[in-house]
Amino acid sequence: MNRFTLTSKIRDVYNSPVGRDVIDKLILQLGLSEKLLKNPLAMNMKLGTLSARVGGNADEGFNDAILGLLNSEQNDCLKEPPDTERKWWKESLFYQIYPRSFYDTDGDGIGDIPGITAKLDYLKELGVDALWLSPIYDSPQDDNGYDIRDYRAIDPVFGTMEDFDNLLAGVHERGMRLIMDLVINHTSDEHEWFKQAVSDPESKYRDYYHFRKSEGEEPPNNWKSFFSGQAWKKIGDSDDWALCLFSKKQMDLNWDNPEMRRDVYEIIRWWLEKGVDGFRLDVINLISKTDGLPNGNDFIGKMMGPRGIEHYFYGPKLHDYLQEMRSEVFEPFDAFTVGEMPGIGPETGKLLTSPTRRELDMFFSFDHLELPGKAKFEDYIYDAAFLKTYYTRWMRNYGNAYQSSLFYDNHDNPRMLSKIDPDGKYRDKLAMLLGAIQFTMRGTPFLYQGQELGAVNTAFSNIDEMRDIESLNLYNELIEKMSEAEAFKIVLSGARDHARVPVQWDGSKHSGFTTGEPWIKTLSDGYDAESQAVDENSILSFYKQLAQLRKNSEALIYGEVEILRTKEQIFAYTRKSKGEEYYIECNLSPNACSRPSKRPSGKLLLSNYPEQSKTMREFEVCIIEIE
Repeated sequence: MNRFTLTSKIRDVYNSPVGRDVIDKLILQLGLSEKLLKNPLAMNMKLGTLSARVGGNADEGFNDAILGLLNSEQNDCLKEPPDTERKWWKESLFYQIYPRSFYDTDGDGIGDIPGITAKLDYLKELGVDALWLSPIYDSPQDDNGYDIRDYRAIDPVFGTMEDFDNLLAGVHERGMRLIMDLVINHTSDEHEWFKQAVSDPESKYRDYYHFRKSEGEEPPNNWKSFFSGQAWKKIGDSDDWALCLFSKKQMDLNWDNPEMRRDVYEIIRWWLEKGVDGFRLDVINLISKTDGLPNGNDFIGKMMGPRGIEHYFYGPKLHDYLQEMRSEVFEPFDAFTVGEMPGIGPETGKLLTSPTRRELDMFFSFDHLELPGKAKFEDYIYDAAFLKTYYTRWMRNYGNAYQSSLFYDNHDNPRMLSKIDPDGKYRDKLAMLLGAIQFTMRGTPFLYQGQELGAVNTAFSNIDEMRDIESLNLYNELIEKMSEAEAFKIVLSGARDHARVPVQWDGSKHSGFTTGEPWIKTLSDGYDAESQAVDENSILSFYKQLAQLRKNSEALIYGEVEILRTKEQIFAYTRKSKGEEYYIECNLSPNACSRPSKRPSGKLLLSNYPEQSKTMREFEVCIIEIE
């Protein structure tokens, strides 16, 4: 019997983890007031009235999809986790490396594994405790390595397995750890499993993927790809189609097949036996699909992502598969796991990362990367004051037993500095402010290469300078509807290539990244590692101080966080534990304002302004040790 129906009260729905995240997402994306949740009349409404409350955009299919999500979670009772457990990954500073753009040692214009090894001392000095490597496996590179052809081989463009072994040894010798990027929602269409599945329909590998039949040119369902177009690939001249939620060369695995899962676990075990310390699991919440792969709802697709997403972003067997995978391969090696989980909110995140449920250790939420009602490929200025709303919600509701991932930049999004301050007027101050929040908020900070240098977006001049398949596919789709200039402007606003330009190491040609011709346009604007290393007022120096402060502080790692009531543009909070207490005060605006009236006294440890004043200046941050 289903727990929820259209006659269920909104209050009852909101008291369930999935229901709370769904309703919060609706309120966020539709720009509705959170006061609705405090209105007794609204909370006593029946779920069936939700269509009218969201402006008539929803339909019967919307209600069915919402009910499907709500009733998919039959075990949403959380056993109260124990007191905060001490773990190395809670205390660590992680640093994501996009190998293709990090450092090139052989002059071919592409970053490589020896380049990472060459910069280990730089990372150690920065205060990094653990490296996260984007994929270095053998790949056709259709999606820059996220389309894996052979999980047990290194792509020659990055080096050899011996190079990797040397890197791993160098990491461990320095007391650091290394986690790999594991892509197991899909493989390359050049993977041996998929090639056998296509060549021999009777092969066991046929059921390793989602094959369906459909006559003509119409795919089996209406799902859309994250990379534009339909989420299906037609197999030759047959009536067979294979599911591919991303590019046409990234074929979704069928996780309902136990033999496929065992083969995946063997791959994971192989890397853990080599000595890697854990994994970042790419789009891991997408592995379980609704039986029958039913059509997606248009309204949900516009609100959350590509059409069909409600049938796989929190699939019916997701928890089962994560628990099995942890039991089979992660726990025996005490391996760390952090999941990339688009669409997952804090309440369902608790179900996925609770220590008592034994699934994942942490996950990445992306709700803070865009303003409410905005999408990645929209050209707008990000209001940093939203970070206060976001972090307040997470800190108050997530609890001490769960560990948040703290990040702004990664390989899939433009640089946060440019989203907030596109002209770069406050580049240094803003970079320091964001870093201070990231290192003093409760959770584990994840830096992305170049962030510690104040990296910003790149001024690509035309589509020919771009390399990413997501941008190229979107551009080709858009020019069917608008001018090339209009299409390029949209693509530029959300292009992943902004974060994929090479790291600026020095002031030489190509910023010291390579002696050859770089695979993508480089940015040389003076914000390089060499010059910042000798400047005590640089962004890099500030990040080093932040890392050292956090590393030596019980309160900043395990302490309680209290968000203080302040005016909208001021974000103020305290961290405290065992007699140690800090007060962090942030102006999330390019406008000066008065300081909070109830400001505790203490010793100023760090600020992005050299002298204190009576007013808070543009994007100012102060970290004070309360005495």
